[in-house]
Amino acid sequence: MSDRLPDDDAETPAPAKPRLRRRLAVVGVAVLAALGLARVYGIGGLGGNDETSGKCAAAPAAAVDLVPHAADELAALAPSDRPRDLSALAFVGSDGKPTTLADWNGRVVLLNLWATWCPPCRAEMPSLDRLQARLGSKDFEVVTVNLDSRDPDRPKRFLADIGVAALAHRSDPTLGVFKALQKIGLASGLPTTVLIDRQGCELATFAGPAHWDGASAVSLVEAALRR
Repeated sequence: MSDRLPDDDAETPAPAKPRLRRRLAVVGVAVLAALGLARVYGIGGLGGNDETSGKCAAAPAAAVDLVPHAADELAALAPSDRPRDLSALAFVGSDGKPTTLADWNGRVVLLNLWATWCPPCRAEMPSLDRLQARLGSKDFEVVTVNLDSRDPDRPKRFLADIGVAALAHRSDPTLGVFKALQKIGLASGLPTTVLIDRQGCELATFAGPAHWDGASAVSLVEAALRR
């Protein structure tokens, strides 16, 4: 049985579910042919060319250093094995205006893609909120991007109802940010979470829900901040 709400689009990514002790994303996203969106969201060059490799050349080594901090529910964390610049990822900011991850240059980011129709996403939002309340600063932010394609007020109502206060509301009803990560193999379902360094480079990706305010997640972020 689908976890989607009746009014969700057919292209909506499926909720991720635990499998064989690992949190893996459910592969259920329809084949995408929106080439125009690739130009708008910078999907084509994401993850990249020689210039990108130079900028992010140190990211894979940094990712390996984070592995000892991935334990318990984060044991399935996938460290980056190649230099990938994610700073061109675009979505709608908390002020309602277009933004990209480049605006977080100089800060470590935990990027989380979620939707209200995704039960695992809803379940982990309070822990993401607590992580932001605990570690959020000029050096770190939990950046959650909602992918609901209809009724833009629904995610805001949901967050208010469960008492989320530390997270800023950001959105991408076009699914452009999800499609960009899907194209380079970093997303296949929801929730998807990516740890990104101060230069906008991927450090690690996690598919599925987690307790993001638990000891493993906190130590992981703190290790990334020490880099």
